[in-house]
Amino acid sequence: MSVGSILLLVSLGLAFSFGLMGVINMAHGELIMVGAYCAYVSQVTLAHLWGGVAPGIYFPVALVLAFVSAGAVGLLLEVLLIRRLYGRPLDTLLATWGVALMLQQLARSLFGAPNVQVISPAWLTGGLRLTPALSLPYSRLFILGLAVACLGAIYVYLYRSVAGRRLRAAMQNRDMAACLGVATRRVDATTFALGSGLAGIAGCALALLGPVGPSLGTYYIVDAFMVVVLGGVGQLPGTILAALAIGGFNTAFEFGSTASLGKVIVFALVIAFLQWRPAGIVAWRSR
Repeated sequence: MSVGSILLLVSLGLAFSFGLMGVINMAHGELIMVGAYCAYVSQVTLAHLWGGVAPGIYFPVALVLAFVSAGAVGLLLEVLLIRRLYGRPLDTLLATWGVALMLQQLARSLFGAPNVQVISPAWLTGGLRLTPALSLPYSRLFILGLAVACLGAIYVYLYRSVAGRRLRAAMQNRDMAACLGVATRRVDATTFALGSGLAGIAGCALALLGPVGPSLGTYYIVDAFMVVVLGGVGQLPGTILAALAIGGFNTAFEFGSTASLGKVIVFALVIAFLQWRPAGIVAWRSR
């Protein structure tokens, strides 16, 4: 469930940007990397200010910093590059892939090629022991709670705010929304920045589970696209179900095989499902 929760955080922003703008953003994984390095920078900076030991508050600070930093990078990417490539999916794919390589090299130049480690704060160490043989780590429970909190915030944004109503209108019928006075370009930029910020939060959560490196995001980008396609483009309930399903099946198949073989089996199952239901788990209702 924690793996599915991380996939959900990664895929939420991708689902809306892909569903709204039709943009295949190959640099989305590097936005995850930005969030992960924000956790590392927060830890090192506060440890230096605190006299060698990072206080427990560094991780909440890192979450805010990851959201803002990744959102700013995403906004800059949309304004300077992607806005000029709408309607040209192949060019957008190649351009964002080039940006991804540049961001990876920038991370190597700033932090070095070797992976760095983020130490969990004291309040996330240990676990909740249910039985002598079963203990639930606090870090993974925190990731589950973080995903639920982000889902709640996204729901409020989509269904209880003017900006969310404009986003849903642009996704369902961009031309009609523009005729009714919706600034679709502004909606594009806001949505892309929001999705990038969510990717940064996902990277910050990933830093609790393992080392952080320049290629961190590349391990999750394929699974994120599978979640978007399987759930139904731009569909929040479908994205939730698809993320939990892919994360759960990935982990389950790894028990009886290798990680690579588990991913192949999940990929085959996704293809078989889409042959039966091409629109995904949840599709737009139309007439």
